[in-house]
Amino acid sequence: MHIMRNEKKSKKIIDLVEKLPIVRVENLGISGIKKGYLRVILSRKSKKGVYTSKKFVENSKSKGEYSDFLEFLASEIYAPSYLSLDYILYKNNILTEIPEIFTLMTKNKTAVFSNKFGNFFYHKIKDSLFLGFDVAKKNNFLIYRATKIKALFDFLYLRKNLLGNKTAIKELRLNLEDTREKEKKELLNYIKIEGSIAMKNIYLNLFEK
Repeated sequence: MHIMRNEKKSKKIIDLVEKLPIVRVENLGISGIKKGYLRVILSRKSKKGVYTSKKFVENSKSKGEYSDFLEFLASEIYAPSYLSLDYILYKNNILTEIPEIFTLMTKNKTAVFSNKFGNFFYHKIKDSLFLGFDVAKKNNFLIYRATKIKALFDFLYLRKNLLGNKTAIKELRLNLEDTREKEKKELLNYIKIEGSIAMKNIYLNLFEK
């Protein structure tokens, strides 16, 4: 009888998980089921306290929603964070080399996570610079992505001590020929918030003819 009750509980948990993109134990409000038991059932599915089901993943692939799911997952694994850097720059044709990892900015400590969905690299940024990203809803997934220019700022910011001259900047091979004045102003705004002379000099070397 005790075994049957546990089987029913397990099925209830799995049925719920299969309908959701991700699940955290603390967010599962299932009456009568202890968190410890939830962790035992879900521990087979993932790590870091974030769980998803094979069925949900397969369904997202069959619907053509898998890439949106991955972008959603990237921010959820280590929140708060947003997609930026190489990942966004490639999407906007500023970088031509295809990134092999998901690159994000976070308020948390710098971290790297690898799992069956890919490799996720999170760079810490101070709270005052945790801005310049949009929240898009695609196929019911909330996706946090930096604007093209904020991704560029983040990319340069993390390298600011290595970009002391035009030659170093040129070696980055950034495609910025089509940058509009409005976008330059956006970049200058982030540089003003950041406040360093190094970033001001990088801007001048980027666009000074």
